[in-house]
Amino acid sequence: MTIALATALPFRDIDPDLPLLHAAAERRGLAVETVLWDDPAVDWVGYDVVVVRSCWDYTVRREEFLAWAATVPRLANPVEVLRWNTDKTYLRELASAGVPVVETQWDVRSGDPLAGEGEPDAEWVVKPSISAGSRDTARWSDPADVHRHSEELLARGRTSMTQRYVPSVDTDGETAMLFLGGHFSHAIRKAPLLERGEGVNDHRDSRGDITPRAPTAAQLEVAASTHDALRGLFGPDLDLLYARIDLVTAPDGGPVVLEVELTEPSLFLPQSGGGEDVLLDAIEQRVRG
Repeated sequence: MTIALATALPFRDIDPDLPLLHAAAERRGLAVETVLWDDPAVDWVGYDVVVVRSCWDYTVRREEFLAWAATVPRLANPVEVLRWNTDKTYLRELASAGVPVVETQWDVRSGDPLAGEGEPDAEWVVKPSISAGSRDTARWSDPADVHRHSEELLARGRTSMTQRYVPSVDTDGETAMLFLGGHFSHAIRKAPLLERGEGVNDHRDSRGDITPRAPTAAQLEVAASTHDALRGLFGPDLDLLYARIDLVTAPDGGPVVLEVELTEPSLFLPQSGGGEDVLLDAIEQRVRG
């Protein structure tokens, strides 16, 4: 069995999941190679499975990345999932499917009212629908900044997202729920990244402060129902090797979905307590099954 872990050159040596996967594969006697997704010399047909990992440059090369994915046999996750998931307009479909998602306004322009505008301490997050690592993302407390930022994105031909800032993030952070091989594996806490009044900062470390977290029953329920809802969108035969569902706590105390990461998410294996073996179990089962 030969497994390819697809990455991008700028991230090959800083993805903390890759060394753990290599070490676990070596213990099992599996052949694992880390390869660049855009390397024309790679023979993708020669691998039993190609696992999309830290291809974090897809946001500026999305069509090229998806064209590559369409040519790769035995790709995890499948290209139709990648196409859907690499544009956060998917939140509309999740909301229509009954998934509790963070309320989002699309393509806000000057003069458009903002959710919560006029309420004490109201803040908003503005970001493009195609992005990763908090690029072009900012937290604003002045509606004028929200409108300006959104219109700048629109002027560059991008879809703009405006979300009411969830105050609990400042104290509780975000909760990332990791599913490997179709089953819940582990959860982590991500410390808050966006500082009040910071504006756009594309040099922040989007990985932030990561620690293991024991999820609540409510978080498990929302994450599992979200994972199940994907089969309603893609069909009952959907086979996801990995999924990450990011949750925040709404003002009413309930978990809501911030993002669903099915393309190239960090799996936070160093904080998982053995998640690399869970993932390799799923890969072996997929290939041999």
